[in-house]
Amino acid sequence: MIEVVASMARGPVFLAGEVLECLITFTNPISHLSTSASSEMLAWASAQIHCQFHASESRVALPAQGTKQDVQAESDTVLIPSRDSYSEVVPTDGPPSFRGQAVKYVYKLTIGCQRVNSPIKLLRVPFRVLVLHGMPEPPFPQDEEVAPSNPFLEEEEGSRRDTRPLERALDMLMITTSRRCPYMFNITNVRGKVAKFCIFKTVYRLGEDIIGTFTFSEGDIPCLQYSVSLQSEEEVQEQYQRRPGQAVSVTAHARHLESCLHTASSHFSLPVPLNVTPGFTTDIVTLRWRLHFEFVTAREPVEAPVVLQNQSEVTVWTGAEHVDVDTFSWDLPIKVLPTNPTLASYVSQFTGTNSINI
Repeated sequence: MIEVVASMARGPVFLAGEVLECLITFTNPISHLSTSASSEMLAWASAQIHCQFHASESRVALPAQGTKQDVQAESDTVLIPSRDSYSEVVPTDGPPSFRGQAVKYVYKLTIGCQRVNSPIKLLRVPFRVLVLHGMPEPPFPQDEEVAPSNPFLEEEEGSRRDTRPLERALDMLMITTSRRCPYMFNITNVRGKVAKFCIFKTVYRLGEDIIGTFTFSEGDIPCLQYSVSLQSEEEVQEQYQRRPGQAVSVTAHARHLESCLHTASSHFSLPVPLNVTPGFTTDIVTLRWRLHFEFVTAREPVEAPVVLQNQSEVTVWTGAEHVDVDTFSWDLPIKVLPTNPTLASYVSQFTGTNSINI
């Protein structure tokens, strides 16, 4: 018997264009009662990255090849067991890992091996791929200094330009998501102005908090309640839709609900989960992100409680038993980008390690 163990040293999450490294060990766990005749011989072993695609038959109309197929890396991915490890660049032109209602993209490292005079067995190690605009090369002009340099450290000439693609991509990601510019919106309905809304940016990375503020004191219409939801929209491309005018699949990932009658201002904070998929587009599907707002407003003015300064008795104020209300919604598109794959590994459902006996 030969035990095959595969372990991804840096975790199970990778950015497209990054080098995937996996330590693969072959051992013969011989007990103290065994003899040298119990040793085994490995005939061959190979490894390859696969992106497996699944499509919902009720939502996606694909050509005749079916709803399940494997997309393999184009380069040579044969494992040489004597080197103890396997490395391969995660393709930049592939989709990100995604489990949606219409399609699924699942990545795995497949290791095929065979013991002499034994059947072939496969060891699969699932992992997650994040795509940052296909990780262009280079992601920004080479003469642009991204990170501040340390004048006390000696650096070889051109060392900053020779930074690994992963580091350059993460620098570009930090620059893009760190820019802040307040965006102001007047929230109105058919009766008038409800509030002023402010958000400091519209581009976020996984793990960030989306923070927004409302100013109701500038409104003419009383707002009784509002809710904000972080939602993703999964839309099948028109040529692959099962039905004409097929509806977009909407999934909510976080929600904030608050009552705000007689409130001058309010704010909300919604976390972008680390385990969701950033926005992307393929030939079959597009994933977008948005903030979905819902407001409940009163049709008539609602009198605020009045407390007299010299009043000695305790007064209990109760709200109106019946209020005629209007409801309306609003969607604000935002962008969700990846984060550092090491950070995303902490919440990954994969361990990056698997084993098999052959």
